[in-house]
Amino acid sequence: MKRRWEAKLKQIEERASRYERKPLSSVYRPRLSKPEEPPSIWKLFPRQTQAFNFVKSCKEDVHVFALECEEGDGQRIYLVTSYVQLWFHYKSRRHLLHCYEVIPENAVCKLYFDLEFNKLANPGADGKKMVALLIEHVCKALQELYRVNCSAEDVFNLDSSTDEKFSRHLIFQLHDVAFKDNIHVGNFVRKILQPAFHLIASGDDEDDGGIPETTGQAFSHFSEPPIKQGISCSEMSTDKEIGESWTWNSKAPERPGSAERSSPDLSFLVVKDPAGKRRLFVDLGVYTRNRNFRLYKSSKKGKPVVLEVAEDNRFSLTQSENISEEEQYFLSSLVSNVRFSDTLRVLRCDASENKQKQAGHFNSTSTSGIRRWNYFFPEELLVYDICKYRWCGNIGRAHKSNNIMILVDLKNEVWYQKCHDPICKAENFKSDRFPLPAEICLLFLLKEVKEFTTHETMNDGTQDPHVPSSSASSGGVCSDPDWDSGLDDTYFLEATEDAELAEAAENSLPSYNGGVDEIPDEVIVEVLQNS
Repeated sequence: MKRRWEAKLKQIEERASRYERKPLSSVYRPRLSKPEEPPSIWKLFPRQTQAFNFVKSCKEDVHVFALECEEGDGQRIYLVTSYVQLWFHYKSRRHLLHCYEVIPENAVCKLYFDLEFNKLANPGADGKKMVALLIEHVCKALQELYRVNCSAEDVFNLDSSTDEKFSRHLIFQLHDVAFKDNIHVGNFVRKILQPAFHLIASGDDEDDGGIPETTGQAFSHFSEPPIKQGISCSEMSTDKEIGESWTWNSKAPERPGSAERSSPDLSFLVVKDPAGKRRLFVDLGVYTRNRNFRLYKSSKKGKPVVLEVAEDNRFSLTQSENISEEEQYFLSSLVSNVRFSDTLRVLRCDASENKQKQAGHFNSTSTSGIRRWNYFFPEELLVYDICKYRWCGNIGRAHKSNNIMILVDLKNEVWYQKCHDPICKAENFKSDRFPLPAEICLLFLLKEVKEFTTHETMNDGTQDPHVPSSSASSGGVCSDPDWDSGLDDTYFLEATEDAELAEAAENSLPSYNGGVDEIPDEVIVEVLQNS
């Protein structure tokens, strides 16, 4: 018995000594299968803003993703986790079926495209050839504007086509090159596709519905047609602009050594929707802040087709012993997955020529008028349809026949301009954002109310501001002569009805773009027309 006790005591002492040499962690942190991988962070949020606020508080390299559940009304929830942790759960494809990368506002990102057209409305369209021609056109633009060399081998080509619709995602894998953010990506895409916009606009006037031939107007291959002004493309470092800056407009000098040539033929980018209306093969609506972009191997809710590697994809992966081929494809498909280094080149494409000049034009509306207005409750957005005023920040002058819209974002206390012009609509244009006047902003109004209340209290001759009033100290009894008149009950009832109306409208209005606070132009125009 004694021997057994001594053996047990020795065993306990050995374990105690071992734990002293290698103590347990005071806080348990779950990890993945490999000990060198980062701590697990997996947190869900009902709103996108909450998710981004949590990311700011994290020391780890985590990102925001949007998820659609099979059950429910399609409302997206937002997941914060790392790329490694997401892939660990995502690769099995058991539960995470409808996932989207949220491309953060103001974040450096890759060049990307969303391409689609209706096959039944375009029976003669060769989707693969159109993709190849677009890649060739974009590579030429990158070379001429930024001296960036690339080819189809640098473009990850993803396909989610069906029998009815041709659908592709292109993500450019440029070595040590990225754009300042996806707004600059959108500016770049719009600039290099200008000839296609003109084909759409001019084609709307054609009786036979045919695609008009290119005009052969003499201007540099990627210079701006006369309709637009002041788009500059440049390269920058993380803290200041470097290198040359080239402005795309009809009056800009040619780059040294470049020869004049006609506008590129981009008629292959003009397709028709099911209603027969001309539109662009490239979706320009994916270059907005905090855009949700579908992940590799994910499908849209209610649709079985996933986003997978296209059969004509020419992008090849580098061999790696530590990362599987599928994980490499997954990481390559992430638009905001940019590796930062001392050699990283950050490209810019600015859209504004002179913000003060534009703001001055927008503010001088003495001869204009508000034709109608609408309020979108969830987005807190006021839309004013303006008449007798057509000055557009997109072209730097007034349109000949199309009026404009002024949109007031009450959440961010800014306003901006859109218009009904076909070219501007095709480009999904909206002007720079300008701050609302301080005197109509919430903080200013609250300050005014506070100052007014304080002033009235201090100037009331019947009451010392430091002595509580009799009404305030009499158990909540108010001496207001209107208290028993029923006015307060009426006001309270009206306020309650307004609140219920607002709540009902908010619940009935669909959540556009997965809660990204963006309203499609088609919805705005339809509401304006029906009001």
